[in-house]
Amino acid sequence: MDAIPDTAGPRPRTGPAVPEQFRPPRRGHRPGVAPRAAGPRPAAAAGAAGPPAAPGAAAASAAAGPPYGDGTPGGGASAASGAAGGAGPVRPVAGELRLSAFGPHRGLALPLAPVTLLTGPSGSGKSHVLAAHEALAALAAGATLEAAFPDPAARVPDRAAADAQGRRGFRIGCTVEGPAGPVRLDLAVQAEPALRIVGERLTANGEILFATALRDPARRSVQAAWLTGGGAAVTRAPFPDDRLGTALVPLRVAGATPGQRRVLAAAEQVVVALRSVFACDPEPDRMRAPAPPGEGRLRRDCANLADVLRRTRHECTTRHTLLARAAQAACAGRVHGLDALASGGESGAVTAVLDRGPGLPATELGRLGSGELRFLALALVLLTGPGVLAMDPAAELLSARQALTVLADGFDRGLDRRQNAELLRLALLAGGRGHVRLLAAVGEGAAAAAREAPGAAVVDLGHDRHAPEEQRTARNR
Repeated sequence: MDAIPDTAGPRPRTGPAVPEQFRPPRRGHRPGVAPRAAGPRPAAAAGAAGPPAAPGAAAASAAAGPPYGDGTPGGGASAASGAAGGAGPVRPVAGELRLSAFGPHRGLALPLAPVTLLTGPSGSGKSHVLAAHEALAALAAGATLEAAFPDPAARVPDRAAADAQGRRGFRIGCTVEGPAGPVRLDLAVQAEPALRIVGERLTANGEILFATALRDPARRSVQAAWLTGGGAAVTRAPFPDDRLGTALVPLRVAGATPGQRRVLAAAEQVVVALRSVFACDPEPDRMRAPAPPGEGRLRRDCANLADVLRRTRHECTTRHTLLARAAQAACAGRVHGLDALASGGESGAVTAVLDRGPGLPATELGRLGSGELRFLALALVLLTGPGVLAMDPAAELLSARQALTVLADGFDRGLDRRQNAELLRLALLAGGRGHVRLLAAVGEGAAAAAREAPGAAVVDLGHDRHAPEEQRTARNR
């Protein structure tokens, strides 16, 4: 169906109201601190729709939280300075991750520094933070909700009660900083009884540039509206309810008017930043065997580490040399270098070895300890770029204008103090240059060491009284 320009004001909501768990946190709520649990809302209150946001509304009203289904593009202060070429960083990066209602988190606003480490006891929600970021990355790359959230019921907030229609869901979002200025993306997802997007909003400088809302539950689509300008203030069209609308904007918006160009600039900035994500979880037992020859792109489990080392040895000698120097500081015994040897058989399997120096036999990586293997894999990720990782980076920008974000759960698992210190040094080096950012979950030992390192932001998700101070520290860094 063709997009229909619409010059009228915001239409009244005809679809169901957004359930309680989708709604934004109360004003004045402290980021990172779970609000007081509320009891079930009366059916009449749960079904009442809030007043629509009129065009020209104050920016503070939009920032308070997205009333999905009521946001209208064009509302709020002008975004000309933000979404049309603000003074943001050259490389688009996610500067804040919001888990408004996701797993154990309620109203969590997590500023992201170049190196952000999450700590806290088991059950504090570290893995949920990483899962939210990875899901946003998958959606920005065009994945469906089913692919991004394979177990959506596990992401519904704890003790969240269903509304009168039996619906439950979760809310996540982020703020992306870049050449277009800070751009907010907020997403509300219904997990039960069916997985679908019920609301999405893209905002710059308090102005709603793009918004979707579930109008008719019987249809597998949402009503999208985006700022147009020129002869038509707003354009409306149906979008699928199982994909991120922001990722589809470049395919649907022509960019013929200044308003459309602001929408495109904001959407493309968000997509570029979110797609540049690599989730890494090295599995040492799978890294010991010789790797079959391939394209030399490191997989998530790093099982093909030997094949990737073969490629970097010949194509990227500078980074390969830096990796060898890191191995000298973190591997037992003398390390003269890293090499990869191809077998003479038909399979051509590749075996990686540590060069122990002249006159000494090399050591196959399969004989190294689990901590040494995990260290080598994580160090390689921090020292390399998207071209050597099994990921699909955005093609809109050159690699030099993209910042890779590495996600790692259990970043310090199996590592000793020396290996942790070297990995932290590499992460801070890469983060300081702006090429690679790190968001990882670590234990108390690694977190304590990172707190002493200038430039590393440590957030303790298990201690609410520490969260506001540590989040402010992350912003400053």
